[in-house]
Amino acid sequence: MKTIAIIPAGGAGKRMGGRVPKQYLSLAGVPILVHTLRVFQCSPLIDEILLVVPKKDIPDVQRDVVRRYSISKVGLIVPGGRERQDSVANALAHLRDEHDLIVIHDGVRPFVTEALIERVVAGARELGAVTVGVPIRDTVKMVDASGEVVKTVSREGLWQTQTPQSFLREVIIAAYRKAGMDGFYGTDDASLVERAGIPVRMILGYGDNIKVTMPEDMARGEMILLHKGTSCCKVSP
Repeated sequence: MKTIAIIPAGGAGKRMGGRVPKQYLSLAGVPILVHTLRVFQCSPLIDEILLVVPKKDIPDVQRDVVRRYSISKVGLIVPGGRERQDSVANALAHLRDEHDLIVIHDGVRPFVTEALIERVVAGARELGAVTVGVPIRDTVKMVDASGEVVKTVSREGLWQTQTPQSFLREVIIAAYRKAGMDGFYGTDDASLVERAGIPVRMILGYGDNIKVTMPEDMARGEMILLHKGTSCCKVSP
């Protein structure tokens, strides 16, 4: 049986601004998506990668990302959908019988580590469904449409969720099937599993596991790379 990573990178990056989708922007001279893929390429626990990108980008990604940077574990590049959930559903449709554990990770979250992948894989094999995150430390306030504070919300038990998230195959397939039948869209994959009535365990992540969505995230990403360097073996073009 095999563990497969699904890496959705189908976004247009509208919040980032500019013409280049965020997954292709460079950090330290290397596309964000490549930084992400390298960690899964290097992890001995990941047998295969299903990469999801906009349909029109598939030939360029095959040439300029997969082949150029020797990401040999990418078994298939799948066209993305209208929403992230649609993109992941497209990838799930290409699973084979041998794929028994599914790890789903944002393509623009490049500072995941092999150690964190190891923990989510072990957690999903034991519990069926796990996500990662960090406890919220800042004060949280509920605000109405006019910007007026309605109330201060207790931080007790509140976590900021990240990826990777990992699931036994039957768990994530059942959750996506139910969401599709109901026309429901969640904010992450774990929310679909929760909605299906299946328990999800939270695993402690770390603050540097950021999702690059805004221009200021690029500056922070450069600082993370400067401080820590790359997080796995070198895969050179």
